[in-house]
Amino acid sequence: MDYEEDERRFRGAGGTPGGLWHFLIGLAMAVAGAYILTNRVTVTSGFWSLWGYNTFGLTLLPLIIGIGILFFNGKSIAGWLLLFVGIVIIFTGILMNLQIYFQPTSLFNTVVMLVLLAGGIGLIARSLRSL
Repeated sequence: MDYEEDERRFRGAGGTPGGLWHFLIGLAMAVAGAYILTNRVTVTSGFWSLWGYNTFGLTLLPLIIGIGILFFNGKSIAGWLLLFVGIVIIFTGILMNLQIYFQPTSLFNTVVMLVLLAGGIGLIARSLRSL
């Protein structure tokens, strides 16, 4: 093995000549910042409503009808389509009814979280760039 082959084998992150240490430190910073930030967030869910009425049962209709059709004929395109639409409606309803709150925290902690996250992403990008 000659020197050039060794140099090619021990390239930096992503095969670029950027620094592997910059990448690892940036990754650790970004993970720590994202963990601390997401640890200060509370996610709750409310009830499903449409025009003031609870409508979760209504979203189950396409799913139940699709399952019924598939039990009758497992090759039915309409049954598979209703099953898929029912699943999409349920997951969409769950996501649309999530309420996300940032818990009260000090300004210093917020700045530390954001600096770790943004600085880590910056170091990762710097390590992947060609010199």
